[in-house]
Amino acid sequence: ISVGYMDPGNWATDLQGGSKFGYTLIWVLLMSNLMALLLQGLSARLGIVRGRDLAQANRETYPRFLNFILYVLAEIAIAACDLAEVVGMAIGIPLLFPGISILMGVCITVLDSFVLLFLLNAGIRKLEAFIISLVGIIGVSFFIQLLIAKPDVLEISKGLIPGFTNENALYIAIGIIGATVMPHNLYLHSSLVQTRQFERSPKEIKKAIRFNIIDSAVALNLALFVNAAILIIAATTFFNTGVEVSEIQDAHKMMAPMLGSTLAPLLFAIALIAAGQSSTVTGTLAGQVIMEGYL
Repeated sequence: ISVGYMDPGNWATDLQGGSKFGYTLIWVLLMSNLMALLLQGLSARLGIVRGRDLAQANRETYPRFLNFILYVLAEIAIAACDLAEVVGMAIGIPLLFPGISILMGVCITVLDSFVLLFLLNAGIRKLEAFIISLVGIIGVSFFIQLLIAKPDVLEISKGLIPGFTNENALYIAIGIIGATVMPHNLYLHSSLVQTRQFERSPKEIKKAIRFNIIDSAVALNLALFVNAAILIIAATTFFNTGVEVSEIQDAHKMMAPMLGSTLAPLLFAIALIAAGQSSTVTGTLAGQVIMEGYL
């Protein structure tokens, strides 16, 4: 579930926010993470207590015509989210291997996603393990980049105080919230919690809810770390030198000369590919949940 909160769509808004407004929008990341925790917690409860995912619950509760509208909107939302994920990885592949075009990168991403979904035949745990390893690569990559960038901890703490420097910061903040709170994750989470085995007694259900909330909190805080790291690196590298970055490729290109390290852009590209691949797979899984539940 945490993958949806660190997909390439988040990268673009975090890079813009950091390069234009420094550390001042970190509080927006924290706020949107708290919103995500609330929504994912409710989604997990639905799956655990009712034994239904969000699509199934909608189908049982609402009239047929309304369900059709909800289904179409959910599919459009997934297509929009998946677009950013596929393009994100397609950008990452040429950054790591310059001879490959973005169009070829898109084809590789789509092919990879279908191949990885065959892991479902080996069980959901195998797929989860693979995605967790990709999330681990993203986390380690950004941790090393933070060590290279050497940000000012005092300035970062000031970014936790709510406020906007100007009206343009508000637009970036809305973009950050929009990129963070992912609608398809609510469908996916309410379905995935049902793959866990537990007794259907009130005591065990409460225990399952408690463990799932801890699980979600750990995963979403990892996503918060990744998003905050992108924003902090952008602020340290670009804002402090007066450079505005609006595209992922520009950030990758300027990292080496500004940080004085060839490792930082390499890790950036690897993390982008891992984020794009993992979020594409989870987006496709969510699409299956929605189609099965509504139809």
